[in-house]
Amino acid sequence: MALKVYRPTSPGRRGMSGSTFEEITKDRPEKSLVVPLKSKAGRNSQGKITVRHRGGGAKRNLRIIDFKRDKFGIPGKVAAIEYDPNRAARIALINYVDGEKRYILAPVDLKVGDIIKSGNDAEIRVGNALPLQLIPGGTLIHNIELTKGRGAQLVRGAGVAAQLMAKEGEYVLVRLPSSEMRRVSGECLATIGQVGNIDHQNIKLGKAGRKRWLGWRPTVRGSAMSPRAHPHGGGEGRSPIGKPGPRTPWGKPALGYKTRKSKNSDKMIVKRREK
Repeated sequence: MALKVYRPTSPGRRGMSGSTFEEITKDRPEKSLVVPLKSKAGRNSQGKITVRHRGGGAKRNLRIIDFKRDKFGIPGKVAAIEYDPNRAARIALINYVDGEKRYILAPVDLKVGDIIKSGNDAEIRVGNALPLQLIPGGTLIHNIELTKGRGAQLVRGAGVAAQLMAKEGEYVLVRLPSSEMRRVSGECLATIGQVGNIDHQNIKLGKAGRKRWLGWRPTVRGSAMSPRAHPHGGGEGRSPIGKPGPRTPWGKPALGYKTRKSKNSDKMIVKRREK
């Protein structure tokens, strides 16, 4: 993938860049794998905003991605590489020999016409999915399961890859893109290769309006609000935060205050990610 830089015909265009989409081979998605996606604007089932600063944006349809890769032993042919508005990575349309079609995340160097496969008998080749215990040490992997059969939860963003470091009994040691070292069950599936669209991180939006197209609304500083709206608000002119440290809009400590309750998988972390 390559980036295109726009001519500075306006202040918004100056410094703006975008994808060339040269790897895309099909304009329209597969109808059988598309479902409507209603914009929630950060609201839950009660209509309350649970994620702030979301809303608007271009309309999208959801592409159903096969994160489980459970078509074991059945080869499939890459029919197209497509754009997905719901994720940074590109997706690949796979036509399996039994007639079924599925979308998967498109790794680097996966091309139209390639054959992919899942299961214990799959080769160590880009796009193939195998149990971690059957993958050689040092291999770059993505789309990693944490629980067998649940579907991939780790390493799914554009340009990222994990590395299988070692095997320890029924577990394997994986180094994640954050540099965290984690044990994962050897029975969990992972896909060979690095997720495609590597240059995504280098895209510069260039103007606020383009952020709105992506469904993000403006974020206002707490210190610019009234004391009724935020603990940091109020005062004559610019005022310090006051209180013992920064707060969330709801008065809870922010920036370093631990709020995480579920620690079920922490025992699998061998080395924490580097800050």
